[in-house]
Amino acid sequence: MEKIRLSKLMSEQGICSRREADDYIAKGWVLVDGEVVSELGSKILPTQKITLKKAAQSQQQDQVTVILHKPVGYVSGQAEDGYQPAVVLVKPEKHWKLDPSSLRFEPRHLKSLVPAGRLDIDSTGLLVLTQDGRIAKQLIGEDSDIEKEYLVRVAGRLAAGGLEKLNFGLSLDGKQLKPANVSWQNDDQLKFILKEGKKRQIRRMCELVGLKVTGLKRVRIGNVKLEKLPMGQWRYLREDEKF
Repeated sequence: MEKIRLSKLMSEQGICSRREADDYIAKGWVLVDGEVVSELGSKILPTQKITLKKAAQSQQQDQVTVILHKPVGYVSGQAEDGYQPAVVLVKPEKHWKLDPSSLRFEPRHLKSLVPAGRLDIDSTGLLVLTQDGRIAKQLIGEDSDIEKEYLVRVAGRLAAGGLEKLNFGLSLDGKQLKPANVSWQNDDQLKFILKEGKKRQIRRMCELVGLKVTGLKRVRIGNVKLEKLPMGQWRYLREDEKF
């Protein structure tokens, strides 16, 4: 049996992200079969048992995840072309007054708070920002199959067989898309449920069947819903919420 890099194995097992794994290893917080492993790049067998010291567990418990209702005009990640990243909205005055979480904003909650998935500049709706590498992997890891639901306003004339193609049969960037669940909500609005997130995927899918997207809003990721969170405001992910 071939040995695997410890940090990679920790990520694959959902213990933490690879970046966090390297940090924990360097701090001596990782045990393999009960023995501390503190050398970066160490390799172990997949059958060996990995555990974390209480210090690492405590740090993970302190990590926050934020649910933001992103408006148009903000980019998900790094600032670009003069547009601000959505994380600038995570500040006390934008914290939703009806947030049921017991957490209160602290400046440390902004440290390493990164988007777990993209929502393009012209789109609105649910954007997840997290300090927790486990959640990031769950939402955007290569093997993630968590549903993302969108309400999409469209204009134009749908090509013959277009709805069937939106559900399955389209390709982007030379690769066939995973099956989707696409249905009409009313005369000019579609509901998309996807399990992948290629760049501007829904807009490009619609163009392939003769439609132009005039509005796009993400309303759900897994079991977490946008619901009544006002645009431009944010709340903490509740302890009882799971994606």
